[in-house]
This record gives sequence, C-alpha cells and structure tokens, in this order.
Amino acid sequence: MGRILKSYFFWTYERGSFHYDVMVTLILAFIFITPHVWNFGDHPAAGNFAPNEVVVRADGPDGFTYQIPAEQVGGTASTSFQDRLEQRIEHISGPMTIVRYDTLRDASGKVTAYKVWAHR
Repeated sequence: MGRILKSYFFWTYERGSFHYDVMVTLILAFIFITPHVWNFGDHPAAGNFAPNEVVVRADGPDGFTYQIPAEQVGGTASTSFQDRLEQRIEHISGPMTIVRYDTLRDASGKVTAYKVWAHR
C-alpha cells in the first residue's frame, strides 16, 4: 500500500495505465466539483457597486448606457456639461456620441449620478 501511495505522489505511472487514469480523474473531479462545494468568494456581488465606479451596460448592438457618479463629471467652466460627459465616456470606451442623459438624485434631491445613453 505504501508503494502505491508513493507512486501516486511522485506520478511514476505510465500514461494510459489504470493508475494514471485514476490520478487524472481525481484531478479533474477536484477542478470541476470544488467550486460547487467550496465558496472561494470570487464572485462579484450583483448590483453592489462602489459609489465612485462608472457602470457600463450594453444597450443594443452599438449602444451603451453609462451611470457616472456626479463627482466624476468635473471640468472647467469653459467646457459644456455634455462635453464633460463625453470626455469621461471617451476615457472609458473611446469616441462615443451621446444620445441623451438623465440626472439621478437621492431621496433628499441631491444629484448622485448621471445616466448617459451613447452609441458609436
């Protein structure tokens, strides 16, 4: 029994032999079964975003919806608000054309983010 365990540990069996097949089967079983049994904690929480993240969702074949936090739409007074939104989106996705945007507010009426619809 000790010799068999030693041979398994040092992987000394020839390819195609019974013991080699057993080892490969055990390895594959470990790879495919453990994620269902063991929670590795590597799945993102759905809809739970940090307040400073830009959320991008597909909206049709060439369209996207962006949710941009209000703090990230800064800029100088010489640029228009839509230009500042375009600059922020361009930084993420490259050149885009804004179709429309909407202001998102919290319960007290404070502006929290902007929802922007854009396409290529």
